[in-house]
Amino acid sequence: MTTLVFVLFGVLGLAQDQNGDPPPKVGLVLSGGGAKGLAHIGALKVIEEAGVKVDYIGGTSMGAIVGALYASGYSAKELDSIFRVTDFTKLIQDNVPRGAKTFYEKENSEKYALTLPFTNFKVSFPQAISGGQNIYNELVRLLFHVKDVHEFNKLPIPFLCMATNVETGEQVLLDHGYLPEAIVASGTFPSLFEPSEIEEAILIDGGVVNNYPIERVRNMGADIIIGVDVQHDLATRESLSSATEILLQINNYRTVNDMKKKSEETDIYIRPAIDEFSVIDFGRSKDIVKSGEEAAKTKMEELKKVAEAQKYAPDRRKRIQGMDSLVINRMIIKGNDQYTRGYIKGKLRFNLAEKIAFDDLKQGINNLSATGNFRAIRYELISNGLGTDLILKLKENPTKMFIKMSAHYDDLYKSAALINLTKKNFLMKDDVASFDFILGDNIRYNLQYYLDKGYYWSFGVNSKFTDFNSEVDFSLIQGNFNTPIDPNIRRISLDVTDLTNQIYLQTVLREEFAFTIGAEHKLLKYSTRTLSQLGEDLEALPTSERTFFENSNYFSGFGKITLDTYDDKYFPTKGLLFDSDYHVYLFSSDFNDNFREFSVAKGRLGTVIPLVNRLSLNLEASGGVKLGTSEVTSFDFVMGGFGNDFVNNFVPFFGYDFLSIPGNSFVKAYGRLDYNFAPKNHVLFTANFANVDDDLFRTGDWFTQPNYSGYGVGYGFESFLGPVQIYYSWSPEIKNDSIFFSVGYWF
Repeated sequence: MTTLVFVLFGVLGLAQDQNGDPPPKVGLVLSGGGAKGLAHIGALKVIEEAGVKVDYIGGTSMGAIVGALYASGYSAKELDSIFRVTDFTKLIQDNVPRGAKTFYEKENSEKYALTLPFTNFKVSFPQAISGGQNIYNELVRLLFHVKDVHEFNKLPIPFLCMATNVETGEQVLLDHGYLPEAIVASGTFPSLFEPSEIEEAILIDGGVVNNYPIERVRNMGADIIIGVDVQHDLATRESLSSATEILLQINNYRTVNDMKKKSEETDIYIRPAIDEFSVIDFGRSKDIVKSGEEAAKTKMEELKKVAEAQKYAPDRRKRIQGMDSLVINRMIIKGNDQYTRGYIKGKLRFNLAEKIAFDDLKQGINNLSATGNFRAIRYELISNGLGTDLILKLKENPTKMFIKMSAHYDDLYKSAALINLTKKNFLMKDDVASFDFILGDNIRYNLQYYLDKGYYWSFGVNSKFTDFNSEVDFSLIQGNFNTPIDPNIRRISLDVTDLTNQIYLQTVLREEFAFTIGAEHKLLKYSTRTLSQLGEDLEALPTSERTFFENSNYFSGFGKITLDTYDDKYFPTKGLLFDSDYHVYLFSSDFNDNFREFSVAKGRLGTVIPLVNRLSLNLEASGGVKLGTSEVTSFDFVMGGFGNDFVNNFVPFFGYDFLSIPGNSFVKAYGRLDYNFAPKNHVLFTANFANVDDDLFRTGDWFTQPNYSGYGVGYGFESFLGPVQIYYSWSPEIKNDSIFFSVGYWF
């Protein structure tokens, strides 16, 4: 019967052509279905192969995205190429590249395992997993060639898509406006993406009320409807394995029933075999596209008859050139109430009226997104004759207070639980205040205030209290203790307490590069109970509960230059690192009566080189020197142990225990092979070599064969708490091996 209908259509088409009547108009309807919507591309390839001219397109969700790109001029083959190289997992998760974050933002993102909004002293939860920013950026780039088309019926193929008004539950027709914004709204799946706002309406996925807009496409003027349906049927209990699948099941109660009637109204109904795929199976794009091709090929005869009725001679679509660069002449910012124009321009980091790469624009938008200050960042690019206007439409995040948590264990600081309170716009626009309180074997805190001025000098205040203890060789601090000591004392339990207060100015030329100058106060205490416990045998020693080797206030000025393009702090696979620090110690309360002005300079240079698939090599060189004639040893470099973010001049070194190798100067070489043998799983092999001594650079001994070496073999896992790392380490110079263990982000 179907074949007969299309034979009649063919005859009718010929008759109409002979009478001068127009050929039938073909409308294409593409349903939503998440990753299953990639089957639309396969179906389009067959539709093109059959010679059918599509006159109208209507779609919802993924159908809207594929349909809009096809309507804008991309061929099915081009769409196949685009989607094959697109990493949907990264796009959906909205993972902002580390390079888009300032150093303050890097530190925050690499310290907390959980962040929750905290409004009116009540903890709430985010509206969704993702804001859809990465997807929006990519669609702006792909649709740049039709950026000035605001009536979608004026696209190369007239187009429309559907969304749902989340307040009223009504379906919303999107047939005008800014095309990327419209199709993102159509695909805003609840809980996965935050709702979109267009013309003051709050919109979510159109599939909630109209996942197959056949009636809208007929109203455009279509005589024949070709439909590609990739919707779920109602799933069995075995298939409901995730929150996404359950939400989709709830949504499908209506759409599955609607499709019984809509499929009958579709002249050529294409239903790919996609039941084995889920809505988030983007990693199986090749198989999903193939399923669309196979389903469409079963309708090849009907498609060819439609093409014959159209009498359409396909013209070669001009290949669309991707946007590589543009000139933005004017920037219009809307919606910035709590953040200044200077702050926003500083984040974007490009100059008006100059040619920039689209990647520079994308980087600027990512910089804004990385702040977490905006719930949505939507923008339009519109031609103005000389170049392009950037209309930036911001929706500020109304939540200004957050509670953050993390947990950690390592062999030095032992167990620790962190709770943080962060308040944005604490004193003025563009600022943020943060307080870490750390409970555990060693109580600590970290207070930060940062006023981010973008291009201009930013201002910061830090106050940090650190406390830990470690078994050390007594010779490390014996020079600070002039009273005769029992020669049988070899090791003591050393307690280290450090209170550091800083005030500083910082300028960031790019998010990866910062120059910092400031002033610092430091209260430094080194003490032990070991000697007091032996007081009965040491008549010359006081019998106080604690013996102090250092208990002084130090005042200094400092400067720092930092370049950090590592793509990850703990398991980098590419990038460069340069970190330098220069402190001039000018005053002291001088507990040991030996203070003179002195300076400490140190630096670290590193790179990560990808070798072969999933194998990378991290190489670093570092060094430090104390300058001046002061006899203060409290700021000497002390090497040993494993970890990050040590206080003062303690330097990690595999093969030796914590605080093992002292000297007022050092050089160190470090290398690590990282094999990422499975997602989030790493095998690590590390080697380090060093020279450490007093006046190392004056004597020239820094450039000799290393006196110290150490090696480590380890395993690393990227957990939700942060990195889990375990290392077995040894050194050929000593008959002692060690196991280092760490769980969670370092703080």
